[in-house]
Amino acid sequence: MAAYRAPLTTLRFLLNEVLDAPATLTAAGWEDASAELFDDVLAQAGRVAGEVLFPLNGPGDAEGARVEPAGVRMPAGFHDAYRAWVDGGWNGLGGDPAYGGQGMPAVLDTLVMEMVSGANLAFSILPGLTQGAIRAIAAHASDDLKSRYLPSMISGRWTGAMALTEPHAGTDLGILRTKAEAAGDGSYRVTGQKMFISAADHDLTDNLVHLVLARLPDAPPGTRGISLFLVPKVLPDGARNAWSVLSVEHKMGLHASPTCVVAYDGATGWMVGEPHRGLPAMFTMMNHERLFVGIQGIGVGECAAQSAAAYARDRLQGRAPDGPRAPDKPADPIVSHPDVRRMVLTARALTDAGRALAAWTALRMDRAHHSADPAVREEAEDWAALLTPIVKAAGTDFGFDAAVLAQQVMGGHGYVRDWGVEQLVRDVRVTQIYEGTNGVQALDLVQRKFAMAGGRPLRRLYAALDEAVAALESHPDTADLASPLADAVQRLRATVAWLGEAAGRSPLEPAAAATDTLRLFALVTYGWMWALTATAAARRPAGYDPAYLASRVALGRFFMHRLLPDVLALEARIRAGHASVTAAELGLEDESIIG
Repeated sequence: MAAYRAPLTTLRFLLNEVLDAPATLTAAGWEDASAELFDDVLAQAGRVAGEVLFPLNGPGDAEGARVEPAGVRMPAGFHDAYRAWVDGGWNGLGGDPAYGGQGMPAVLDTLVMEMVSGANLAFSILPGLTQGAIRAIAAHASDDLKSRYLPSMISGRWTGAMALTEPHAGTDLGILRTKAEAAGDGSYRVTGQKMFISAADHDLTDNLVHLVLARLPDAPPGTRGISLFLVPKVLPDGARNAWSVLSVEHKMGLHASPTCVVAYDGATGWMVGEPHRGLPAMFTMMNHERLFVGIQGIGVGECAAQSAAAYARDRLQGRAPDGPRAPDKPADPIVSHPDVRRMVLTARALTDAGRALAAWTALRMDRAHHSADPAVREEAEDWAALLTPIVKAAGTDFGFDAAVLAQQVMGGHGYVRDWGVEQLVRDVRVTQIYEGTNGVQALDLVQRKFAMAGGRPLRRLYAALDEAVAALESHPDTADLASPLADAVQRLRATVAWLGEAAGRSPLEPAAAATDTLRLFALVTYGWMWALTATAAARRPAGYDPAYLASRVALGRFFMHRLLPDVLALEARIRAGHASVTAAELGLEDESIIG
């Protein structure tokens, strides 16, 4: 069966040894940022994930969410689970204390949400979307809307969703048609249809809030004519608002999460932010969601890695190539076979590095949260801008890869529903699509982030990478990890320089190379995280099993020697240029490619 238990030792090691989060946060002005507090929060969240949410994952998938006359009905067990989530205060863990939140650091909230995602991806969408909506409202809404909605959303009594996509408008939001007209009393009437709206309706709370993109009558064309509106399910006077769920999408996975088609029939809403400035306001939510979706992929990767390892240790098939490992048994555990080990280790190495990168990014944001120093804020903004598309795309691409690898390790048992791993493949697949497809994340990286602030974020990254290589070289236990990373860093720098020159010749060059470039950045930044991890483990900090510390260094070595060399192929593909992709002779436009 699929296996999940909170990886508390690894989370504790990451926070306290690799990131030195307590000291970093204390220096930044956070109160009570102690290792003891963080350990306690993670342990309690791990129990919720493992004992409350994970047992619902399979049954929720089998039953699914469904539309009834009163609205969307969630699967059995989700009501009690959500009540436990709210009663435990988990929804407000990182919330603003001014509205009832606990004000915990984003890095801690990130790791909690990863555990939730690993245990039950469908459930994670509810708090994940709500937290993004909270950020958009807090940053852009009026004081009246904040006081009316934030306390109940932060507590989890109400949830949030974002309504962007329309049947004809997905990535290109500039062509959306939903309209909003002033009602004369400070509110607006919103009319239109949205689709692919996650958690648009459910029966877990007595109210929920949509953030809806729509056009005013005088709106200019394109994205500059979009405004943002807060449209609740239940109005302040207790009346049901004029929107309805037309259907729940029949999806490949995430059956327990209602993805809805919604019709707004003159629904009452209130503007969030300024007229025609809705897209920048919505991006406050979307940027949070992109980091969150990356964390979702990492969480599923954790469940997949655990499931693959557990199965490989128990399944007996054949003999190891160098002789029997279990001579008293009819066959050896398949973990003895090098190719099975490769798959299990790949899932583990990618998952742990992705977690570290997401947490590292969140910690930079935490540093800026309490700082009045413009330089600290600028640094955090640089890191968040550069790393967000990488965390989102790599976390979900590698999360899907880990799920498929777990399926392959389990063979036929991985393909049938009884064992639960095929659900991981189905569920995590959409994370590569929503909140901006991973191809869009790649375009954002090469077209916007490279040139941002005159290349300042890139220079910060290069300096951090050089520092990590030097740290590896300084310790005998990690010195052999330095050369592969140093070579990859040099190739990254050279490839970025080449792309900058190539872009001057044709905009097709960076566009055609975008996905390969993001994967190149992902591997190098994951190598950076393994450098930090191996360096921390080589110091042999007290309180950890020596075998665990040795495994951290060994897994870093596996990544550097077996996964990081993929940068050579990526560099070659990028430098091959766009012509082999964009050539008219390929015949995609007129179907001549079919023959």
